Amino acid sequence: MKRSKWLIYLGLAMIFLTVAVYLIHYAIFRDAHHIFIYLIGDIAFVFFEVFLVTIIIHELLQLREKQTLMEKLNMVIGAFFSEVGSDLLRLFSQLDPQARELNEKLLVRDDWSGKVFDQLRQELKGYGYAIQLEEESLPALKEILLAKREFLLRLLENPNILEHDKFTNLLQAVFHLTEELAARRDLSHLTPGDRDHIVIDIKRVYHSLTMEWLIYMKYLKASYPFLFSFSLRTNPFNPEATAELP
Repeated sequence: MKRSKWLIYLGLAMIFLTVAVYLIHYAIFRDAHHIFIYLIGDIAFVFFEVFLVTIIIHELLQLREKQTLMEKLNMVIGAFFSEVGSDLLRLFSQLDPQARELNEKLLVRDDWSGKVFDQLRQELKGYGYAIQLEEESLPALKEILLAKREFLLRLLENPNILEHDKFTNLLQAVFHLTEELAARRDLSHLTPGDRDHIVIDIKRVYHSLTMEWLIYMKYLKASYPFLFSFSLRTNPFNPEATAELP
């Protein structure tokens, strides 16, 4: 409220000073014609100045700021996959009875274009992401998620993450799965309802992880070839992947 009053007073002061200067000009030169010529010209230029500064320059600055933000965000996404995302994809692939079909599609190659990545993402939206839950695999999943719980919390606290809705949703889904598993003391004797609920949570994470992994691989291919090369050699959808070069 105080700031609004201050702006009003400042605006009135500027108008008063403008009128005062024009009156002084008229009192000295007695040339209203000259005053109005320049006044109308200055007013006409204001519209172009608003267009130039507010629209063009502002949009360019926003675009640059967005690009910088996305660079920082992709660094965070890379850290996520290095810390926990790739391990989860490997584990989920082992629980997927149709994993062979998915793995064959996701054997990313060095000659893929951005269009190939986009087409594959559209195709995989219809994939079932089936999960055949094995109770002996749940302790391993729980161990992975609990070990990275603090890391996930720090990611959720990062304000830049809010600019990426899909990745934010992925983090929330992973954290929810973590909480569900942590809340159950004995994962070896689940009720049918518990099993079905956890399968739904895993499928949600599985789907989002796969989509975000493809987006991230496309970004690495375009921006960081050396990181892309390493990601190809450690592809979580390739059972024979190895970081060692032949």
